[in-house]
Amino acid sequence: MAQGYSLNIGLNSVDPAHYAGWDGALLACEADADDMEAIARGQKFGKVTKLLTKEATRARVLKEFDEAARVLAPGDLFLLTYSGHGGQLPDMNGDEVDGRDETWVLFDGELVDDEIYAALSKLKQGVRVFMLSDSCHSGSVSRTAYAALRSSGNLAMLADSVQDTHEEERRFRNMPEVIALRTYRNNRPMYDAIMKDLPKEDPRATMKATVLLISGCMDNQLSSDGTFNGLFTANLLRVYNGGKFRGSHNTFHRRICRRMPPLQSPAYSIVGVPSREFERQTPFHP
Repeated sequence: MAQGYSLNIGLNSVDPAHYAGWDGALLACEADADDMEAIARGQKFGKVTKLLTKEATRARVLKEFDEAARVLAPGDLFLLTYSGHGGQLPDMNGDEVDGRDETWVLFDGELVDDEIYAALSKLKQGVRVFMLSDSCHSGSVSRTAYAALRSSGNLAMLADSVQDTHEEERRFRNMPEVIALRTYRNNRPMYDAIMKDLPKEDPRATMKATVLLISGCMDNQLSSDGTFNGLFTANLLRVYNGGKFRGSHNTFHRRICRRMPPLQSPAYSIVGVPSREFERQTPFHP
């Protein structure tokens, strides 16, 4: 019988010592991880791990990836969820069209997307990965996107999850570009060594598992934080409806998108071995 393995990551802040004095304060990322953990436990996953803020270090997350690769067998489900800031680093291996690698902004350092996929490429063939990332990967367009939100009136559409009184206090899950640049420059030997040690080939091309990703927004958009949940997670939970949802992953994605404002469009993608069977299954079911 297939087993479920869940890793749920949520950071409401990061270590300013690594991020050029920036603490990246957010409100709802830990709550997002709490809710993802509750779903996994409700579905009787065999192992459920939650890492909140200071626990969500590079070493701990990579250790959990290695453990998943060790224990998961063909047919098992790995639920991988992240809620926090999205960042960017210079692309060192030429696999990014825009010249930048996207990152998860963990407490003590960024986890590069190439690292994530290299870790997932260690999973056995037939393992299913359902990956949710309520984060932003567009630090360079934050100012433009925020101006567009204000001018279009779409701030009102964010009211369910972004409930601050003043517009200037609204929070988005993007690392400011100036912080991204300073963080890289201050820690350049570390990040250059990480990229140098990664496989030369794109790990997504050699993936044996099936990785189904629904992200909080497109690469050129911002993900909104909120008081109780991030906007993406809040709408995901409404569609999930306490486990009453019974459609496919595609249907799940479409119904979430219908609830989102035009300037935040969750993306859907498959990496690794295509599996129509996995896509047709109901989300979160081992």
